[in-house]
Amino acid sequence: MASEGAIKIGIGGWVFEPWRGVFYPEGLPQKRELEYAGSKLSSIEINGTYYGSQKPESFAKWHAETPEGFVFALKGSRYITNRRVLAEAGPSIEKFVFGGMLELKEKLGPINWQFMPTKKFDPADFEAFLKLLPHEAEGRKLRHAVEVRHDSFRSPEFIALLREYGVAAITSADADYTQIADVTAPFVYARIMGTSEAEPNGYADADLDRWAKAARVWAKGGVPDGLETVAPAEAKKAARDVFLYVISGDKVRNPAAAMALIERVSAKG
Repeated sequence: MASEGAIKIGIGGWVFEPWRGVFYPEGLPQKRELEYAGSKLSSIEINGTYYGSQKPESFAKWHAETPEGFVFALKGSRYITNRRVLAEAGPSIEKFVFGGMLELKEKLGPINWQFMPTKKFDPADFEAFLKLLPHEAEGRKLRHAVEVRHDSFRSPEFIALLREYGVAAITSADADYTQIADVTAPFVYARIMGTSEAEPNGYADADLDRWAKAARVWAKGGVPDGLETVAPAEAKKAARDVFLYVISGDKVRNPAAAMALIERVSAKG
């Protein structure tokens, strides 16, 4: 049995004009930007799936343009998470799952179901939502994570529900959003949002070291120090895959931060 899970580190999306000439080399054709990003990063979180449906052909193309071992996380549709009654989302969830994302094949990573800051924790309705999330589709295992932004979710009942259904609580860090770093699934999903224009690599070296260490601790089954939890459970020390994305903050610096983290994690030993 592996003593450490895979650690995938990346950014949100790959089309961003200010990255041209900074992250992307001058003169690189836009149609080759994903290919280039895939050569420098180990994962990307796709944001476009939050705003609207994508064609199956697009998912297949993204699969073809990235290297073996690369993984995409997807943001679930806002038409699912922004509804008042989550228990009624079944048909929309089915449409999302079977709308083309399975064309990513083995490169399909976790799905981020992100909720607005105004969405409050309703235990019965949220459990109904969790029951609707399929954990398999066409023979492929699905992994689900939720990003909640209202303090009412800082409840042991919420953590217990996530653990019961094997859904990850996304750790939102270095931002003003509610932080819930409890490990509730066989994998960890983190989004760090504190990059600064003043730092060439987005974060100071000490902070990059801290996040690289946190990723290693998670991957080995532990729980990093210094993060806010609600109902911590005894660590089982089982290897876990880790998905860590550098998001928001000074977006121009995010690729540099992700690459610096990959370098640190790769230098283990």
